[in-house]
Amino acid sequence: MPELPEVETVRRTLTELIVGKQIESVTVSLPRIIQRPDDIRRFETELMGHHIQAVGRRGKFLLIIMDGLVLVSHLRMEGRYGVYDRSEPAEKHTHVIFHFTDGTDLRYRDVRQFGTMHLFRAGDEFNNKPLMKLGLEPLEESFTVEAFREVMSKRTTKIKPALLNQEYIVGLGNIYVDEALFEAGIHPEHPANTLTEDELHRLHEAIVNTLAHAVEAGGSSIKSYVNGQGEMGMFQHSLKVYGRKGESCVVCGYPIEKTVVGGRGTHFCPACQPLIWTSHDKSKSISRKISGNRKKTSPRGANDGSGVKG
Repeated sequence: MPELPEVETVRRTLTELIVGKQIESVTVSLPRIIQRPDDIRRFETELMGHHIQAVGRRGKFLLIIMDGLVLVSHLRMEGRYGVYDRSEPAEKHTHVIFHFTDGTDLRYRDVRQFGTMHLFRAGDEFNNKPLMKLGLEPLEESFTVEAFREVMSKRTTKIKPALLNQEYIVGLGNIYVDEALFEAGIHPEHPANTLTEDELHRLHEAIVNTLAHAVEAGGSSIKSYVNGQGEMGMFQHSLKVYGRKGESCVVCGYPIEKTVVGGRGTHFCPACQPLIWTSHDKSKSISRKISGNRKKTSPRGANDGSGVKG
């Protein structure tokens, strides 16, 4: 599934490709993609004549902003947008087409058919599903250490599922959570509400840095995602733990392990990310260390060795 860096790449590319265009008509061939309104003909007719003013993003959702309307689009597993000349034949699995007055089309293609679209009057999009309960934006100035601390201090769950919960922090998915936790030296099963002040600062910085670097690289292409020019994102070449089970850790040299945390496949280094914590509750002390933990042989940081077309 495209995560924040991939969706941000799509947003930037669509901004270049469709802003300023006017919608002449819309064709929907797979009605279940359209979640709001429930009348497909109404969806098609309400968009006619509107101009694209901007393309925004909230978490993993794209916001196509028009004069008076906002289309909220979720790419899910394999949703892709592409801009084509109208004379070009539509590819298989193209389910929604926005026909522009300049003779081009914005086409939404989705092989898995899991993507969704919601159409709102401008201003209503944040007061309704799917945006109304989304959490902090990790690449905005509002994502401060203080805000991060406030959210995590109330969560007794393990840190990985807490970071994946879109009601707490948006845009983080499996790849980038594993990478950020490794960068911060925090085990994915560490209880969220027991993070020390130093751990909070390290993890906050790691989240921001990991996502920022991924955006610069155009995202990752672990499965079928391609960047805004139809090319692979390059961040997958920088991954330090995700997908590297059994390979040597780039910091300490010990094998990367894979486990399941919160129902998700999880990669980590048992030496760089030991499971140790002390409860904030003074009435009891909790100290747990994973079996087989090894002392690091080199300092942290040392190196030993879905998309758009247009």
